Amino acid sequence: MKKMGHTLFSELFLLCSLLYTGRAQDAVLTIEPSWSTYFVGETFTFICDMKEGRNDDWEYTFIRDGRDFVPYDTHQSYTLYPLHTSDTVTNKVVVMQQPNWPQIFRGETITLTCEVQGGETTEWRYEWRRSGSDTPWKYEKTWTFTASESSSGDYTCKTRRRDDLYSSTETGEAFRLLLSDKPKARLVQISKTTPVGGSVSLSCSVENSAGWKYDWFRRTSKTNEVQVRTNDVNGVIRVSQGGIYRCRGSSGEQNFYTETSDEVTCEITFTNKVVVMQQPNWPQIFRGETITLTCEVQGGETTEWEYKWRRSGSHTQWKYEKTWSFTASESSSGDYTCKTRRKDDPYSSTETSEAFRLSLSDEPKTQLRADVRLIPVGGRVTLSCSVNPSSSGWRYYWYRDEESSEPLTSPDAVSQSDGQISVSQGGIYWCRGGRGEPVYYTNFSDPVNIDTGVEFKEVYLK
Repeated sequence: MKKMGHTLFSELFLLCSLLYTGRAQDAVLTIEPSWSTYFVGETFTFICDMKEGRNDDWEYTFIRDGRDFVPYDTHQSYTLYPLHTSDTVTNKVVVMQQPNWPQIFRGETITLTCEVQGGETTEWRYEWRRSGSDTPWKYEKTWTFTASESSSGDYTCKTRRRDDLYSSTETGEAFRLLLSDKPKARLVQISKTTPVGGSVSLSCSVENSAGWKYDWFRRTSKTNEVQVRTNDVNGVIRVSQGGIYRCRGSSGEQNFYTETSDEVTCEITFTNKVVVMQQPNWPQIFRGETITLTCEVQGGETTEWEYKWRRSGSHTQWKYEKTWSFTASESSSGDYTCKTRRKDDPYSSTETSEAFRLSLSDEPKTQLRADVRLIPVGGRVTLSCSVNPSSSGWRYYWYRDEESSEPLTSPDAVSQSDGQISVSQGGIYWCRGGRGEPVYYTNFSDPVNIDTGVEFKEVYLK
């Protein structure tokens, strides 16, 4: 048999305390039998005695190593049997954290695990302690809790075998849990330009931490916020629609979320070139002519656009028409520009086009000339009409006798190239030019009088 000496007895040393009418009194702890030496296999009893009054006047508790070993009750004795030696187990005990983020935030769910290295096949009971507080011995090797203000501190654990209350490990090294305030996600727009049909990049991050997944939200000035379903790669997404975006970090299975980021207005600028085109495309425009300007997005022909026009500091509202038609007047001269945005996305637009300069000229003058003014008998005279200043696109209209008459269409007026006709009848002639649709007419030329020659017949005298 093994002999139990003074060291073992010290490890088993108990104190007793008594409670009587709310006041703690001095008590005496004795052992029966009171041998000087104890052996493995023996049974002995601790007796707590007040030495006054009746025994049933008191409630008793036994204290082991500074902590209650037996709770208060009316029994003044406690028996330990059978007695055996206590084994200090040498396996190392460590505290492990899941998830193993380097930084833990208030509100996250944390699981601490007490691991006995080399004791994986043994059944253990576990005792946890956090910065001076402790939990009772229990069978669970994990301690799961939601991190709060009181969670910061040093965590330790020790274990003992389930079948041997006197065999335990040393307390493991302290695991320090430091908590941070709930973080806030940060959202930035990485890129802003893209060709039509392309996308731009947004980046969401949480400062000084890793392991996050991200949720994305979008709204517009006219629509409510909705969650965006998109492929997220390391907190970066590519979007083809502008709008007002926010993001937040999430820890996945724990359902822990960061504070949502500030709003970022994502405006996408398309790199496609925008040009202003004029119809008719005369190099010189006169007051009174009808002009149509067209806004063209090169490479964006299949996209539906809205258009905004600007003329020398003034501008029109966004509208669906890509053309702007007007009659040229004194106020029409100036620089014209346009930009476009997608009909379905007011946050996605092109750059403004290069300026198209519209310069107007005074009303043109028309000049009528004749090679000769006398039509020879049986002959013709050629008339020429021109517009000054010289410009293109003109058709010429001819009149005889009255300006208000219908333009000449009879076979007598034979049209020739370059604004010329050949006539065989005398009279007063005018001309004017016209172009475009609807037709813009110049003023009438000055009149030209064409005479007809006299036919002489030879008379023979007899």
